[in-house]
Amino acid sequence: MSKIKNIAIIAHVDHGKTTLVDALLKQAGTFGEHEKVDERVMDSDDLEKERGITIFSKNASFHYQGYKINIVDTPGHADFGGEVQRILKMVDSVLLLVDAFEGVMPQTKYVLKQALEHGLRPIVVVNKIDRPNSDPDAVVDSVFDLFVELGANDIQLDFPVVYASAKNGYAKIELEDENKDMKPLYDMIMQHVEDPEGDASEPLQMLITNTEYDEYVGKLGTGRIYNGKISKNEEVTLIKRNGDLVNGKISKIYGYDGLKKIEMEEALAGDIVTIAGIDKIDIGETVADKENPKPLPLIDIDEPTLAMTFLVNDSPFAGQDGKFVTSRNILERLQKEVNHNVSMRLEMTDSPDAFIVKGRGELQLSILLENMRREGYEVAVSKPEVIYKEENGKKMEPIELAIIDVADEFVGVVIEKLGLRKGEMVNMNQGTDGYTRLEFKVPSRGLIGFTNEFLTETRGTGILNHSFFDYEPFKGEVTNRHRGVLIAMEPGTSLGYALNNLQARGTLFIGPGVEVYEGMIVGEHSRENDLVVNVCKGKKLTNMRAAGSDDAVKLAPPKEFTLELALEYIETDELVEITPNSIRLRKKYLKANDRKKIENGTTSRV
Repeated sequence: MSKIKNIAIIAHVDHGKTTLVDALLKQAGTFGEHEKVDERVMDSDDLEKERGITIFSKNASFHYQGYKINIVDTPGHADFGGEVQRILKMVDSVLLLVDAFEGVMPQTKYVLKQALEHGLRPIVVVNKIDRPNSDPDAVVDSVFDLFVELGANDIQLDFPVVYASAKNGYAKIELEDENKDMKPLYDMIMQHVEDPEGDASEPLQMLITNTEYDEYVGKLGTGRIYNGKISKNEEVTLIKRNGDLVNGKISKIYGYDGLKKIEMEEALAGDIVTIAGIDKIDIGETVADKENPKPLPLIDIDEPTLAMTFLVNDSPFAGQDGKFVTSRNILERLQKEVNHNVSMRLEMTDSPDAFIVKGRGELQLSILLENMRREGYEVAVSKPEVIYKEENGKKMEPIELAIIDVADEFVGVVIEKLGLRKGEMVNMNQGTDGYTRLEFKVPSRGLIGFTNEFLTETRGTGILNHSFFDYEPFKGEVTNRHRGVLIAMEPGTSLGYALNNLQARGTLFIGPGVEVYEGMIVGEHSRENDLVVNVCKGKKLTNMRAAGSDDAVKLAPPKEFTLELALEYIETDELVEITPNSIRLRKKYLKANDRKKIENGTTSRV
């Protein structure tokens, strides 16, 4: 037991956590000499590889100086904060990774706050010191200021620092040291990470922090053994979150050697292992000794801040792409997601075809939707809406901390746009490279739909990062979208002639030859009101000819939407229709007469 170290890597998204894990595993001899190793080997999910971000926490281990070091790669985006909060229960220290160029970012603040509250003493790793214009010394100063701001104790404030370039595979204690290998970081881990507490002679206590499903052995539970030991074929008691006791038998125990799961006969207190054999196992529950079952403290997870309604797709094109289209299919998939994602909630509605899913942010919900469409599901979703709370009779709303890097010429327009969305500027730093960093506290609902507008106003050059800050009193009404939409009048195929005539009316979302239906959104109107248009109207053919009347139609490229941009764009009376092959925007009520009745209040909303 004394030969184990448990450590997690935490950082803002894209600061190099997964690349650092790669370097640690490679130099520890985890991979064979001739073994081909992918970049970012810990990013195993397709979406993680495509986006270059970590979504699910993952375990690995390596051996150094006779120690087994369990290392956990955590997500950097605050939307997946539930993953980070669970993982911090398993480890005895964290590597806090900070980019030597970008410095402290919103998610750095979020994950560090969690680590300090768990009483952990972080090791600060200043990564990407090889980047041009990086300033590692200034970054260390800003990290110290952040520790003070977050109320770190004296021991936590005396944090060790390592400078590294994970991409080039070296770390060093002083900036003047030679660029060699990762050995200084290994030594720092050995020196500063406490050995795990716990007693192997006590009754078994293991806290489950992650679950997954294996089609051969059934449900798997991963966690840390706090006390006692666990053996293959041992009979144990599972203590559920509500206090119920369920008896079970351990069929398999897996440890980690590098990235590979290896079967073990038994594991002792302090180790992080995966067990199989208990089908009813869930996150936050305790696997305990059968004769003397004692629960461990439950994992506290931050409450969701956004809610979205998932509906059965009822558009005229429903069922053309997807394999799973019924309410039963969608409900089963959502229940499966909620079972292993503790920061999500699922609520039923009065309608059997609609379900409310609550999560930590748009990215978390859009990742779920992207996975569902890849699995063959069809679904329609509403605009994400923030979840309000009431405290002492006051309406409270979630506030985000937004950090924005923009060229100096765009500072004014960004301040103006966020001011309209009830943003409050808390800091402004003008750099020497022509860029300014702005810090704002903005209501979460004010940031819904802002990314699109922000990229347009800064001509694609601005960088926006934000994470949940706190609940504050309601700031007043916010108007997110100031323009109406162009709505298809009838079903059919869009024609270049019709689209050409509509270009002056606004921005088009479709090109020629696209199948449309009545009520589908085909563009953005240049004015505030919605406009019903005919995109299927062809040119009337006659025998008359005139110079210039048959010129080639020149169409501007249509504006294309990613899933996140589509969710941000829609208003409360609109839906995003998501199928394996398409993302379409539509009105909730497809017929113009139905929309008029709702507007005039002559019929009840469904």
